[in-house]
Amino acid sequence: MHYCAAHFYDPRKAQFQDFDPFWEFVAGPLHAGSFGPNLLDNTFGPQVVFQKAPPAANTPPSGGFQFFGQIDIDPHSKQLTASLKDIDGAMVFTKRLDARPARDGRWD
Repeated sequence: MHYCAAHFYDPRKAQFQDFDPFWEFVAGPLHAGSFGPNLLDNTFGPQVVFQKAPPAANTPPSGGFQFFGQIDIDPHSKQLTASLKDIDGAMVFTKRLDARPARDGRWD
């Protein structure tokens, strides 16, 4: 993917529903032409929570649509913080997720 986005996948809104809800964080490209997004496939019920994309396809890196992601995990609370940042390190989106056990009750 050649743009920046955060998607939430919700089984209640999906065609296939036998899964736990999950997040997808997209950070790209680091150094290539930027473009997108395309339509999302509804199999897993994606919801666009955030996206930042250039106005024209194949925008060069000098156009300012280069992104990267950073993941931080607090060792005490086990919270995960996903941050999407632009090429200068400015945060464009952040989401904190609480840890929870898997369906079988284990903390993998």
